[in-house]
Amino acid sequence: MKTLYQTKFTDVGGSAAEALEDGMLITFKQGVPEGIVDYCYILAHGELLDDLQVGDQVNFDQQTYFITAIGNVANKNLRELGHVTWRFDSATEAEFPGSIHLQGTPPQSVAIDSVLIIKRDEE
Repeated sequence: MKTLYQTKFTDVGGSAAEALEDGMLITFKQGVPEGIVDYCYILAHGELLDDLQVGDQVNFDQQTYFITAIGNVANKNLRELGHVTWRFDSATEAEFPGSIHLQGTPPQSVAIDSVLIIKRDEE
């Protein structure tokens, strides 16, 4: 497996868990704009080594999900801002340009120091 992206969560906005209960995990790198910080899981920004693809493996604290759809600006947003809405709905078409859809139920929680790793099977 090739690691495409790896980072840790450094903070959790006060309302972020509510979105997670609705099947969404909203991430943003440190320095998130004040107006949306309360809804975000804040990342120590990592380097995205290659654009994500359907089928790539996403791990939140070793809980594994597979990407089923990627919005047309999600790779750019993740690379530049750490900002993506992770949707746990197995959709095969992205609902919004900045969303990445995953197969599986959302994690119960994501805490400070939780790890996010994205990997791809090497061919």
